[in-house]
Amino acid sequence: MMVAVVLGTALAATPARAKASSTTAASEPTTKAITDISKYCQTCWRNARLPADRWQDCTQAVFVRLLERVEAEKWGSVLVDSETAERREFLRAIDAVKKRTQRARKFATLSPELPDRQPVSNASRDDREAVAKAASEVLSPRQRRILELCADGWPVPDIAKELATTVERVSDEKYKAIRKLQHCFGTA
Repeated sequence: MMVAVVLGTALAATPARAKASSTTAASEPTTKAITDISKYCQTCWRNARLPADRWQDCTQAVFVRLLERVEAEKWGSVLVDSETAERREFLRAIDAVKKRTQRARKFATLSPELPDRQPVSNASRDDREAVAKAASEVLSPRQRRILELCADGWPVPDIAKELATTVERVSDEKYKAIRKLQHCFGTA
């Protein structure tokens, strides 16, 4: 219900509302399409094991992306036609929202009732120093920077923005850096 209210408000604010009322009535998605998309999204969130308290936010994010990229009158076909551009955009929206939510859960801060972390042992410190030494010897400065940012919890798209490059390039460099370190330690 909340999604329908938000969706109606968003549709009212779109530039399509500036047209004559006869054309806008045809460009609005049907209530059935909105309900069906909402149910499909909830099933996706359940299957992805996302927390139930995030489902509405995730569904709303999918609707926002659909509003931006798919014409409203074509919403009824995103669940019916399997080989359309609208269907592919809908599935991309679900996948993007799911991954963003999963990443956010992974990097969420610890709750205050959890015990403090144990101090790093000497063996762990020695391992880290060995990795840092190997990294300085076998990795390029760009690869070292990418791995540092990854270790700090940065998602790949943010690293790409930070380094003014593409997501694909960051992923490729990260993969190559890890392979070089594995080879250096004989684990590859």
